[in-house]
Amino acid sequence: MPVNRPMIPERIRTSVTILGSGTCVPSLRRSAGSVLIETGGTKMLLDSGPGTMRRLLETGTRIFDISFIFYSHFHPDHTGELVPFLFATKYPGVVRRRIPLTLAGGKGFSAFYNGLRSVYGHWIDLGDRLAIVEFDNKSYDFRKMDGFTVESLPVEHSEESIAYRITGFGGVSIVYSGDTDFSENLISLARDADLFICESALPDGWKVKGHLTPSLAGEIAARANVRKLVLTHFYPECDGVDIEKECRKTYTGPLALGEDLMKLELEPG
Repeated sequence: MPVNRPMIPERIRTSVTILGSGTCVPSLRRSAGSVLIETGGTKMLLDSGPGTMRRLLETGTRIFDISFIFYSHFHPDHTGELVPFLFATKYPGVVRRRIPLTLAGGKGFSAFYNGLRSVYGHWIDLGDRLAIVEFDNKSYDFRKMDGFTVESLPVEHSEESIAYRITGFGGVSIVYSGDTDFSENLISLARDADLFICESALPDGWKVKGHLTPSLAGEIAARANVRKLVLTHFYPECDGVDIEKECRKTYTGPLALGEDLMKLELEPG
């Protein structure tokens, strides 16, 4: 007999779409790092590497629908479409955005944005429709207007690198590692998360400083007791390796290997 599940109201459903599962290496299969989260009617991005806006269009999402972009760090494969995103918002010179846009990042993010503005000037200045937030290990509560909270902690990649925990409607929790090496902070931030999106840049035999391998990502997920792990940020060297098998050395829970436009629906409870 089929089980009749109660309908979950649309406003408290949370969906996650991997927009870019790749890296700085050009690929027809994988755009650079970016994730779309939709919760309680709010749409946000985690990073916006090259290819993000095209992938957004493929999901039926306009740049004007995005209220927040949270940056894990400043490398071009994660921030490369920030300037085009802001420039497209103003084309042909008039701000067409009706809802405010918040840009957020780790230590030095305000200076990073101001540096871009010193180059591009008014073309990326949205005036009072743009807010800049620089995280300092505090949590931010956007529930009153936008229905979610966000926490961050530093991780092991570059000086400004942070991971994020987004808690949406119904208490659904999503953790995004950004780029990182093995990190106790990441284990702490990901504790009991419903979904853990974790970088797995290179196979176990190709370990480099500042990045994870499948078995290391699996170890973090296992120690954090996450409900589901999605691996992403794959360099081409991963294509000829059984990434799932390597991750299974350390992690036995639900697992998916990220692909561009992969969508996951999360429900409370």
